[in-house]
Amino acid sequence: MPRITTIALDADDTLWQNEQFFRLTEQRFSDLLRDYTDAPDLTERLITATARNLQFYGFGAKGFALSMVETALEVTEHRVPGTVIAEILAAGRELLDYPLETLPYVDAALEHLQHRYRLIVITKGDIFDQERKLAASGLADYFAAVEVVADKTEAVYRRIFARHTEGAEHTIMAGNSLKSDILPAIAAGAFAAHVPHDLTWSYEHAEEPADHPRYTRIAHLGELQAAIDRLEASN
Repeated sequence: MPRITTIALDADDTLWQNEQFFRLTEQRFSDLLRDYTDAPDLTERLITATARNLQFYGFGAKGFALSMVETALEVTEHRVPGTVIAEILAAGRELLDYPLETLPYVDAALEHLQHRYRLIVITKGDIFDQERKLAASGLADYFAAVEVVADKTEAVYRRIFARHTEGAEHTIMAGNSLKSDILPAIAAGAFAAHVPHDLTWSYEHAEEPADHPRYTRIAHLGELQAAIDRLEASN
């Protein structure tokens, strides 16, 4: 098997914490609407609106904030006061200002891996926010390239692999989302390492390709080197 020469990494909830702040904002959203609706499925309606609006607003905090406003208007039949809308928007802005917290093992793993592999980031979301987080993380110097994309599809991965790697067959994609990081990267011809996160958004769930020869699952990025060695030995 050709040796893996490039490691592509997801960012949110792979390199640093992200979803936990969205969960806190969901709770804040529910608290703000408590006096204006008794809808029992408020969080589910917000999640549905956010997923529905991905085609318009994309992934990230800005689209989530707009989806909160839309959901607040829907569930209150437009009776929600402007002051509450303002607080919802403020909660959305706070998502862009939470302190950056890298996940365990990330710094040590990247320090080791940079000497053997070309490292790149492939992440979804708002480009301004993702660039801010990368700069705040202190990890930017490890990466030869950063791609912020509207969505992660097989075609997107093929284009990025052609641009930044020696080919998909020489590349492994590591991330927490089976739907976005693993399945389309494998379909594009790459290897893939799933790094589960306890708070991965339900939209990103998919069936694990457990028996695929180019797939592996690891507990954290500190296990990635050993996983690559196993994949290279078995393929």
